[in-house]
Amino acid sequence: MRGNQFGDLFTITTFGESHGEAIGVVIDGMPSGLKVLPADLQSELDKRRPGRLKVSTSRNELDQAQILSGVFESTTLGTPISVMIQNTNQRSNDYKNLKDNYRPGHADKTTMQKFGVRDYRGGGRASGRETAARVIAGYFASLIIPEIKFKALIDEVGPYKANEINLNSNSTVGFAQPGRDEEIEKFLLDLKENGESIGGSVYLSITNCPAGLGDPVFDKLKAKLSHAMLSIGSCMGIQFGRGREFATLLGSEISNNSHNFSGIEGGISNGQEIYLQLVFKAPSTIGENAKKGRHDPCILPRVLPVVESMAKIVMADMYLKQKAFTL
Repeated sequence: MRGNQFGDLFTITTFGESHGEAIGVVIDGMPSGLKVLPADLQSELDKRRPGRLKVSTSRNELDQAQILSGVFESTTLGTPISVMIQNTNQRSNDYKNLKDNYRPGHADKTTMQKFGVRDYRGGGRASGRETAARVIAGYFASLIIPEIKFKALIDEVGPYKANEINLNSNSTVGFAQPGRDEEIEKFLLDLKENGESIGGSVYLSITNCPAGLGDPVFDKLKAKLSHAMLSIGSCMGIQFGRGREFATLLGSEISNNSHNFSGIEGGISNGQEIYLQLVFKAPSTIGENAKKGRHDPCILPRVLPVVESMAKIVMADMYLKQKAFTL
């Protein structure tokens, strides 16, 4: 495998390139007898699909999921599940000028160094479009752990920083503080018009998680979550609980409250809320390349369902491992 598979008992293998015929995922380890609602799956995909928001890429894909195997009469069979999305709105000619023009911060040059050949159209395998397959897998993972709740929100983008995290925020761009959409949208649209881009940070909350998930050495829950999140293309950093503050806080300031440690102690969930922050870099395509193509000036609004999906995949996998351990 060349790094296309993730998970131990609940495993996913994603396939496809941004401008190929299709993208998709093969899921193995899915328990049988779980009810599948295609409308719910499509609703999850719609949260990240291109063309949905004014502030994202103008590439307009419907991202219609086609379940090819592993589901019969809306019920999981316990056999491998294969789901595909046809690519229908490519404009490959937009990328001809990038064939020999490597974008710093992207996988253009390193893909050539590794494989000696690459599909330069839209970033090929390294494109953010691959994350649609992860959202599909996240939906199926959620069927295994319906009691665990996941919420990802933008807590900082450009000059905008949420004063507090409102997990019930109804922001259309996914900002953690309601009432800021109009100014944030204007900020991002101005960046898009000028061929500029921006990064930011995402807050993820996982609630109603049972105690006992994770292991005390190499398979710590925080390590598994870190692997999952850092595998998202533009994710550059992760911190749990009090995060960077740990570097300056005394033991007496943190050891009196287990909530400081983000619901994970010794690598194992303790039943409390798991909360973490993720740092994302600005998209690498800027300037005239951004203006000629169809690129996001900021990936944060569309990355939120991807963050939630990767967390669902990890938690479903760890849940199945714990169930097997305690039988």
